[in-house]
Amino acid sequence: MNDRLLRVCRHERVDRAPVWMMRQAGRYLPEYREIRRKLSFLELCKDTDVAVEVSLQPYRILGVDAVIFFSDILIPVEAMGVHVSLTDKGPEIAKPVRTQSDVDDLRIPDPATEVPFVGAIIKKLSRELRDTVPVIGFAGAPWTLASYLVEGGGSRNFAEIKSLAYREPRLMHALLDKLSSTVSSYLLFQIESGVQVIQLFDTWAGELNRKDYEEFALPYARKIFDAIGSRAHRIIYVNGCASILESITATGADVISIDWRISVEEARRRTSERVALQGNLDPCVLLGPKERIIAMTKEILDQAGRAGHILNLGHGILPQTPVENARTFVEIAKTYP
Repeated sequence: MNDRLLRVCRHERVDRAPVWMMRQAGRYLPEYREIRRKLSFLELCKDTDVAVEVSLQPYRILGVDAVIFFSDILIPVEAMGVHVSLTDKGPEIAKPVRTQSDVDDLRIPDPATEVPFVGAIIKKLSRELRDTVPVIGFAGAPWTLASYLVEGGGSRNFAEIKSLAYREPRLMHALLDKLSSTVSSYLLFQIESGVQVIQLFDTWAGELNRKDYEEFALPYARKIFDAIGSRAHRIIYVNGCASILESITATGADVISIDWRISVEEARRRTSERVALQGNLDPCVLLGPKERIIAMTKEILDQAGRAGHILNLGHGILPQTPVENARTFVEIAKTYP
C-alpha cells in the first residue's frame, strides 16, 4: 500500500508529502459532470455503484495518494429526521431547529439501519482499491452541522445560531450533544466499514472567537475523537483556524488541516509540532498560471519539510478549476524537490 498519508498521521517520516484535495471528487471533473446530468446530488450520494465511481475518479485521473468516499456532511442529519434539500446553491433545511421541542424531535440514528448505503460505498471502494491507497471517511462537526440546522442553510453572518447560543446556551448544548452522539456513531460505522482515516469538518467554527470556540465547538469535537480513539487516524479542518489554532490542538486530532491564511511555518511553531499539519494552498491559485501553482506549492513544501505534512488545499477545490492545474498540483508533490 501507498501508506504515506497513514505514516504522516502517525508522525513518521516519509520520502515525500502525500497529497489529496478536499472536494477532489466534484464539479471540476468532466466525468463527474456527466454523471450529475443524470442524477441529483442526493441520489448520487445514495447510489453505491455511482458514488464509488465518483470517489475513484480523482485517483484514476490525478493519481492522488488517498481516496475520500463521496457523500455530504448532512447525510447523518437527514437520518436524524430532518428534511434536507441539497441544491447547487447549497443545503436547505425545511424547518430550522430553534426550540427545545425541535431538539427533542431529533433522533440519534443507527447508521447501519438509517444510512446503510454509506457502509456499502466504503466496503465496495475498499475492494476496488485493494489496499493501494488509504480510504478517508468524514463527517461534519457538531457546531458546523448545528449552523445549518439553526440557520436553515448557509449563512453569511451566523446570526441565528450565535444569538441562540448566547440567549439559550443550555438549548444549544443539548443540540450539540445530540449531534456529537450522532456523528460519533456515524464515524465508527465508517471505520467498521473500512476507512483508515477520518476527517472532521468544522468549517464554520472559525466564525467563533476563542472563548466561544472552547465552549461550543471544542468539547464536542473532542467527544467525537475520544469515541474514535485509536480505531482510525483523526484529522480536523476549521476554515479560518488562525485565531483559535492552539485550542484546536486540544481536540485530540492527529492532524490539523489549515487554510491558506496562516503559513505552515507559523502553524507548526504555534502547535509546537504536537500534531501533523495538512494543507494549505489557496484553491484560487489553481485558477492561475502553472508557474504560480508550482512556485506557491513548492513554498508550502519547503516550509513543511520531510515530516508531519499532508499536501492539500486550504479549502475545497473550486468547480471552475482546470483539470490540468489540479494535476500539476498533485505532480509537484510527487516530484519534489
